[in-house]
Amino acid sequence: MTTPLNAETLLQRMVGFETVVGRSNLDLLGFVADYLEGQGARVHVLTGPEGDRANLFATIGDPSLPGYVLSGHVDVVPAEEPEWQGDPFTLRMEGERLIGRGACDMKGFDAAVLSAVADLMAMPLTAPIHIALSYDEEAGCKGVPHMIAALPQLCAAPLGCIVGEPTGLQPVLAHKGKAALRLSANGIPGHSSRPDLGKNAIHALLPALNAAAAQALALQEAGQDARFEPPFSTLQIGTVSGGQAVNIIPDAASATIEARAIAGVDPRQLMAPLLDATGPEVEAQWMSTYPALALAADAPLAQLCKDLSGQAPVQAVSFGTEAGLFQQAGIPSIICGPGDISRAHRPEEYLTRSELEATRQMILRLGRHLSR
Repeated sequence: MTTPLNAETLLQRMVGFETVVGRSNLDLLGFVADYLEGQGARVHVLTGPEGDRANLFATIGDPSLPGYVLSGHVDVVPAEEPEWQGDPFTLRMEGERLIGRGACDMKGFDAAVLSAVADLMAMPLTAPIHIALSYDEEAGCKGVPHMIAALPQLCAAPLGCIVGEPTGLQPVLAHKGKAALRLSANGIPGHSSRPDLGKNAIHALLPALNAAAAQALALQEAGQDARFEPPFSTLQIGTVSGGQAVNIIPDAASATIEARAIAGVDPRQLMAPLLDATGPEVEAQWMSTYPALALAADAPLAQLCKDLSGQAPVQAVSFGTEAGLFQQAGIPSIICGPGDISRAHRPEEYLTRSELEATRQMILRLGRHLSR
């Protein structure tokens, strides 16, 4: 058995790994795997198809019994903003604040979970606690589906999953689903005085872009769900690029479109009018997709998280998480983690010491609940 580390030390170590989305996370997972194995947990490192990234799934207790999953991602968004007051990948401690990229979103939750492992191992758990750490969540939850697919070989069907995204430790029952689509067109370049000799790639995108704008308006009058702000599914054109100069026929153009769907609506289906309007010269590629989350207020997991956190659940949040994918796999899921989402993806991102400790205590309460 290795010496347990406290949550603050673990967060410091984890922030020090530059696990920017789309890059390798193997060094960080090697550290976590060694730490968990040193505490006696069963650990599986599940390499993704990319080869340089992996998920980690660990179990405390008997994996043949139904238990609970504590889920977090270890990737972070880039930290290139000039407003950082220090190295974003070196945790700074200023009073109550623990400052660093990923401190809030969401290595703080991960560190709190790891800090509780030694105590959980000493408890007479009647159901296991699983730790699920994923990669490339910030790219549209690309890593966790590979881990979810492997769960039947790793453990009994879980009773529930708590995803520790920043909610102020207030349980959240629902979020919208999301799909992102890239449209690309190739044309034939030439002088703009002879458009008859070329082929305009930007023009090729226009039918689909017009369909996107019309769909965005139509969705405002479609299905409504008052739990969300706004209370309807949305669609927007996020980027458009192409062309070199006003007097050159553009030979390449692309656009990215995002849809966010209320519960019960497939976000990919919201893109159908765009795809119907796409001509043969346009290539469509899905960038990412994940389903909405919707947990009933009277679900056992909702009551459990209310008891663990000491806070009543809120109906919904506007950001998306991996919880919808766990739910889609038949695992009841909820969001409940430390910090505030408004601090995420910003310079000087932070978590407070008290938030970190409160999360650790919530996890220990789960252990005691399962030891009755």
